[in-house]
Amino acid sequence: MIIKILFVHFAHRQNYLHNAGNSNSRCMETQSTSALTQSQAIASQSSKQVRIAYFIMVHHKPTVFKEMFQKIYTRDQFYLIHIDRKAKAELIEEIQVYLIQFPNVYILESVNIVSGGFSMIQAELNAMEYLLNVSMEWEYFINLSGEDSPLKSQNIIRQFLTNNKGRNFLFYYDQKFHRPDTLQRIQNHFTELTHKISSSIYKREFMKGVTPYIGGKWLIFTRETCIFLTNNKRVMDFEDYYLHTFLPSESFFQTVLMNTTFCDIIVNDDKRAIIENTFFRKDLYIDNLIESLKSGNHLFIRKISNTTNQNLLNYINENYLLPLPEIDEIERELKRNDRQDN
Repeated sequence: MIIKILFVHFAHRQNYLHNAGNSNSRCMETQSTSALTQSQAIASQSSKQVRIAYFIMVHHKPTVFKEMFQKIYTRDQFYLIHIDRKAKAELIEEIQVYLIQFPNVYILESVNIVSGGFSMIQAELNAMEYLLNVSMEWEYFINLSGEDSPLKSQNIIRQFLTNNKGRNFLFYYDQKFHRPDTLQRIQNHFTELTHKISSSIYKREFMKGVTPYIGGKWLIFTRETCIFLTNNKRVMDFEDYYLHTFLPSESFFQTVLMNTTFCDIIVNDDKRAIIENTFFRKDLYIDNLIESLKSGNHLFIRKISNTTNQNLLNYINENYLLPLPEIDEIERELKRNDRQDN
């Protein structure tokens, strides 16, 4: 077994993560007969489809991560894994050893992710920059957590993105109009410490001429969008401000892109379904979730675990290879905007 180690250095934009100033990451490559067989079969079907660069953040539940990774892996795409620095040593070793068998898999140097802090955004910007340097052969960047799972095969997901090439998928709201209760997150100055956000805050003026947006942390971006986010000087102004906000992972990318020409190519949908924790009428909730999956074109589902409802898992498995329903993304976007405006 041969392991090839690749060192890549970046000049990162933010100084607050001193350890991330020059990140070196390891590329682990070897041959796996089963992986090659699977990826070759998919590659034969998808030579004209877009390629995806996946960025996956893991901090626990290695078994769930492995099951998800097996489903999204193909040899002609790209995979960058970030294991949280706070993760247990046993988990880090288990995932690293597991990934050795897969070609085209990279491990990003671990960053200490602080809940509610800018470190989450910094890790994703680092990932985009890293993957842009790894290859020019991918067209889409998708972020996932270790608890996500694809609802459809890679062939179907790639065909969907091929059919919608040039569009970004990101959930957003006008923050002042729809979520005024969250404005304190950006109007106050927060400081990210080693393990938490400082309780010492103060008011400040928001960025002039900028409309704040809020949404979710899950995204599907074109390569061109990633280039813009990692190389444009205007974006650095947003970084400087959002570095000291609370939960920027739910608002940074929305605010940057909706205040630039990229607003014209955003579809207000992150293509994720989520399994909520419910305490009452769980069976009814699962039935409603399955009906929602039937009528929608979600690509991934969040919060998969070893306690996930078996009926839901059966539905996902039975429909994994079935095509997505045909939905006009632009028409649905217009309808959603009309509902928001009203």
